[in-house]
Amino acid sequence: MANKTAAPKFQQARMASSGRERLLGTAARYVVIVIALIFALFPVLFIFSSALNPTGQLSTQSLIPRVDDPSRLLDNFRGLLVDNLALYPFWNWLFNSFVVASVSTILTVLITALSAYSFSRFRFRGRNSLLLGIRLVQVFPNLLALVALYLILQQVKEVADQLNVLIPAISWDWLKFFGLDSLGGVILVYMAGAMGINTLLMKGFLDSIPREIDESATVDGATNWQIFWQLIFPLIRPILAVVGVLAFVGTFNEFVLARLILRDKENWTLMVGLYNFINSDFNRDWGKFAAGALVAAVPVVALYLALQDQIVGGLTQGAVKG
Repeated sequence: MANKTAAPKFQQARMASSGRERLLGTAARYVVIVIALIFALFPVLFIFSSALNPTGQLSTQSLIPRVDDPSRLLDNFRGLLVDNLALYPFWNWLFNSFVVASVSTILTVLITALSAYSFSRFRFRGRNSLLLGIRLVQVFPNLLALVALYLILQQVKEVADQLNVLIPAISWDWLKFFGLDSLGGVILVYMAGAMGINTLLMKGFLDSIPREIDESATVDGATNWQIFWQLIFPLIRPILAVVGVLAFVGTFNEFVLARLILRDKENWTLMVGLYNFINSDFNRDWGKFAAGALVAAVPVVALYLALQDQIVGGLTQGAVKG
C-alpha cells in the first residue's frame, strides 16, 4: 500500500518539476528574444529620433526629441526634400539610384538565368573550369578591383575621344555613357560583381527542377529556347525574386564603387549624396542624413514586403537537390 500511494506523489512531483523547467525555458527564450529585438531595433529608433530632431546635431541628440513647436519635427525632411534642393538635389540622387539599381537588377536577373540554365542543363567543354573560376573569383573582395575598374572606365572615355578624332564622320560620344563619371559605367560594374554568386545560387535551384520536363518538351519538338522561356522560366520565379532583391538592395545601398566612379554631383547616387552631409564633420547635418536614410529605406522595405513569399520559396526550394 505504501508503494502504491508513493507512486502518484512521485509522478505529481515529477510533473511539477517538468512544468517549472518548461516555464523557465519559455521565460529564457522570451528574454533572449527581447534582447535581440532591442539590439536590432535600437539603431532604427535612433535614426528615426535623429530625423525628428530639429537641431540636426549629434551632440544634442536625445531618444525623445525636445521641441516646443511640434511642426519643427519635420524640419529635416522639409529641408532635405523641399527647401535645399538647389544645394542638395535629393530627388535627382534618388532617381539615379533607382535607374542604376533597376537596370542592373533586370539585366543581372536575365543574364544570370541564362547562364545558370546553361550550366545546369548543358554539358560542354570547359564547364567545370568555368564553375571553378566563378567560385574562385568570389573568394576575393570587390575592393581589390577598385583601381583596375577606375582605369578601365577612364580609358573608355579616352577611347571615345580618340575615335572622334580618327573617325569624325561617326559620333562616338555614346561610349562615354559607359565610362568614368557615368551611370552606365556604374551599371556595368555592378552587373559584373553580382553575376558570379547569383549564377551559382540560381544553378542550385535549377538542378532541383526535374529533367523530365525538358525531355518531354524535346520529344514534342520544342527548342531549347522554348523550353527555357515557356517551361523553366515560370518555374524559377522564386529564385528570380531572390536574385532580384539581392541585386537591387546591393546596388541601391552600395557606396564605395559609386563614390569612386561618379564625380559630378548631378550623377551621384543616393548613398553618395547622403555621405556629403557628414563628410567633413560627423556632427554636421546629421538630422538631414537621418531623414534621407529613412526615405531611402522605404523602397527597400516595400520591395521585401511585396516579394517575401517568393523569397522564402526561393531560398528553401533551392536548398536541396530534388
